[in-house]
Amino acid sequence: MSKILIIDDDKSIVELVKVNLEIQGHQILVANEAITGLALAQQEIPDLIILDLMMPEVDGFTACQRIRQNPATEEIPVLMLTALSRTDDKVSGFNAGADDYLTKPFELPELYVRVRALLRRTGRAPTATLPEILHAGDLTLIPESREVKIVDKLIRLTPIEFEVLHCLLQHHGQTVSTSKLLEEVWGYSPDDDVDTIRVHIRHLRTRVEAGEKKYIKTVYGGGYQLIPDGFSGKAEQPTPETTL
Repeated sequence: MSKILIIDDDKSIVELVKVNLEIQGHQILVANEAITGLALAQQEIPDLIILDLMMPEVDGFTACQRIRQNPATEEIPVLMLTALSRTDDKVSGFNAGADDYLTKPFELPELYVRVRALLRRTGRAPTATLPEILHAGDLTLIPESREVKIVDKLIRLTPIEFEVLHCLLQHHGQTVSTSKLLEEVWGYSPDDDVDTIRVHIRHLRTRVEAGEKKYIKTVYGGGYQLIPDGFSGKAEQPTPETTL
C-alpha cells in the first residue's frame, strides 16, 4: 500500500481524488493548506504528494520549493494538480521541483497513470524493480544509490533525473523522441507536453555537464541523443532550445 498526501484547499477535488485513490488501494492523507501539509509531509514521509498551486498564505510553488529544500522530504515525488494551464505556469512548477503537472479538469484514468508512474520511482509500487546497472563511455549508472559516475566523479541524481538519464543511456547514440521519454519515464505520451521534457533535460544537463564537454545532444525536431564519450558543446548550433 502506498501512502499519498493531498495538499489542496478545494474540498470537492480533495474528496474526489481521495475516494478514487483509496479505491485503487492507496492510503490517503489530507491537508487543506500548505503549512499543515508541509508538517504532515515531514512527519509521515509519504510516497507521493499531490499538490495544488492556488492556496492562501503559502502557494503551491513555494510549498514545493520547501519540500525540495527539506532533507526529509526532498526526494518525495510531487504531482502538481491545478487549474493553471499556461506554459509559464507549468515551467514554473517544474522549476520549483515538481515531477509532474496535471491540469484541472482532468480525467481519473489520467490521474491513475500519473500516480502509478511517480510511485514506481519510490520503489513502493507493486511492480517496481531497480533498473540494471548501465555503462557506456564515460558514464555508469548506479541504481542502488541513484548516482551516475562520470569518469571518476559521482553525482547524486533526483529520481526523475535518474530515469531520464537511464532512458537516454539505454538508447545511447540513438535519437530518443520526446514522446518516447514521456512514455517511458512518466508513463504517458501526450502530443503537446514537450515543456515537461525540456525543463527536466535542462535540469539534468546542469548535473552531468561541466565545462565544454557535453553528453546530451538536442536533435532539432527529433528529440535528444546521449553521447556517452561526450562531445564539444560547440557542436550544436545555437537555438532557443539549446538553453533548455
